[in-house]
Amino acid sequence: MGSLLRNRKFREIFLQAFVISVVAGLLIAMVINAKASLAAQSLTTGFGFLERSTGWDFSFSVLPYSISDTYRKTLTIGILNTLLLGFLGIALATIVGVIIGLIRTSKNFVFSSLGTIYVEVFRNVPLILQAVFWYSIVSHLPRPRGAISLGDAVFLSGRGIYFPTFNIGVTAFLLMVLVLVAWLAFLLFIRDKIPTITRKKIKISGWIAMPVIWLLIAWTAYEPGTPLINVPALKGLNFRGGMRMPPELTALVIAIALYGGAYIGEVVRAGLMSVPRGQIEAGFITGLSSRHIFTRIRLPLAVRAVLPSLTNQYVQLMKATTIGLVVGFSDFFMIISTSINQSGQTLELIAILMIGFLIINLSIAYVMNTINRRIALKGYEVKG
Repeated sequence: MGSLLRNRKFREIFLQAFVISVVAGLLIAMVINAKASLAAQSLTTGFGFLERSTGWDFSFSVLPYSISDTYRKTLTIGILNTLLLGFLGIALATIVGVIIGLIRTSKNFVFSSLGTIYVEVFRNVPLILQAVFWYSIVSHLPRPRGAISLGDAVFLSGRGIYFPTFNIGVTAFLLMVLVLVAWLAFLLFIRDKIPTITRKKIKISGWIAMPVIWLLIAWTAYEPGTPLINVPALKGLNFRGGMRMPPELTALVIAIALYGGAYIGEVVRAGLMSVPRGQIEAGFITGLSSRHIFTRIRLPLAVRAVLPSLTNQYVQLMKATTIGLVVGFSDFFMIISTSINQSGQTLELIAILMIGFLIINLSIAYVMNTINRRIALKGYEVKG
């Protein structure tokens, strides 16, 4: 026995097994205690409630919805609403962050100072306060009859932003996005697996075929006799046609974009400044212009340097979508909260909430890490 205890490998395995046993025992005790407490209160457990109708409504839904729909569909809508908010916020935050990062690295004192002020203001004001601030502004825009018109196609009012859309339906649009995402994932997958010439031919063929596939999807979903583009128009006291972005969603997207843009701007600035000065000087020596040095040397190396930090920011911004509760946006968290109050299935719904966000955030991390591995330069960021 003494010889086993002196064996380092045995001690490590024994300690790991002991810790796992303690954690497993605690989890089992918690489950038994929870079941006993629920039984004492005559509360049922399980996920059978997912097939019951909710009987309540909410403000915004990506998919058609009625109060007779089941909890399963309601939770699905909550996830889709959260994904919509998260991806819109992340996309705009990335655009804002890149602009701020470029401004912060500018040699112009005025631009650099403005970028610094922006970062210090939006980074140090809590996101929840920014969401309430922008919601108070968006919700107090003029009524539909006095809406602000942008080119007779986009209208800003207190009931939301109205803009034109194609008459193809939400399902067809999501299918088009899915095709694009699948194509981009396929390009990443074949990056180092087939010869360069063959890969270029596949890329050219794929990008040529992409518009054709989109047109086929749109043609399948298009209803004959209706205009291809549905433009909103004022009829009575409200707009008809087009698509409406409710004030809750608008305010949250603005808040997440500006708040996240401040953090991403600092990440971009750090990435641009991390490029070795010698490589920039080498570009000047070879006769490259300032524009070519930025696009062919500085930017590609900066992108590779910032991807790990961007992954963290994207995950944080996706988790930040839970602030939708403060302005009444029906995101995943709000729908889970309402479902708990209506059904009483607290443990099950909290588990669904945790698993849902875990899958979403792990998917973001996996995609970003895959991109990082694919574009990494051996000998620069990674070994091997």
